[in-house]
Amino acid sequence: MPRRTATMLASTLVLICLLIAGVLIPVPYAEMSPGPTVNTLGEAGGEPVLKISGRKTYPTDGHLNMTTVRVTSADYKMNAVEAVYGWLAHDNVVVPHDTLYPDGKTEEQSSQENAEEFTQSQESAKVAALKELGVPVVSRVVVATVVKGAPAEGKLHAGDVIRAVDGVPIKDQGDVAKQVTQHKPGQDVVFTVVPAKEAAAAEKAHKEPTVTRKVVIRTTTSEEGDRAVVGIQAGTDHVFPFTIDINLARVGGPSAGLMFALGIVDKLTRRASPAAGSSPAPAPSTTRARSARSAASR
Repeated sequence: MPRRTATMLASTLVLICLLIAGVLIPVPYAEMSPGPTVNTLGEAGGEPVLKISGRKTYPTDGHLNMTTVRVTSADYKMNAVEAVYGWLAHDNVVVPHDTLYPDGKTEEQSSQENAEEFTQSQESAKVAALKELGVPVVSRVVVATVVKGAPAEGKLHAGDVIRAVDGVPIKDQGDVAKQVTQHKPGQDVVFTVVPAKEAAAAEKAHKEPTVTRKVVIRTTTSEEGDRAVVGIQAGTDHVFPFTIDINLARVGGPSAGLMFALGIVDKLTRRASPAAGSSPAPAPSTTRARSARSAASR
């Protein structure tokens, strides 16, 4: 066999082996790429993104666009060929897998965390919008989470409204820890709460809840061993005077709140009619803000 032919054949075989290895060998990277754009003044999936009931709304036009970032899932195994392609593509970003999923976080854990962050973003957007419009919003301290196996498990539940601890009114979520840590581990602490079901029913009826109950919980020692705890995480909830629904599926993360807030303000604001003989106001410009990431279906 001529040397030139042998060299070409060997080179071809090496290239094929490299391609096969590149496809079969996983690399510890993940990819981010542009996701869909949603107009918060429009619709998504045939439903309005912002739906307000119990309050007069006004027609809107223009666009308040939120953008999304699509990411590969936690269990997706990227190969070397895909990583190289992502590095070369101008609209993709390849990053170490631990950047998006630190500490071995699973897809389920990441999705749950993103969903919670997105819910908080929506709540913050509603509060910001209504405060801008001068609409009163009632804030209350609630049980955000209950640690499994902790003294509070089975006695307090997520969504319970904390009115007082040891008879001391609770005005801020930090007040809960302040009151509990005044005890020594093993001592009892008394919570005055509105059960989550009663609080939700009252909120739906736009009324102040009247049912309360006292819960006695024996404190235990924190993992650090330096203070008394009962095993809950306090949070802040808000009661709105009317209903604001944000309908957007398969999106998570802490962003997009700005676009939601601006959309709510736009829908609740009456536009002044142009004076006779005057020129109509210019159409609103399209605004974009980066939203929360959405996991890619790969």
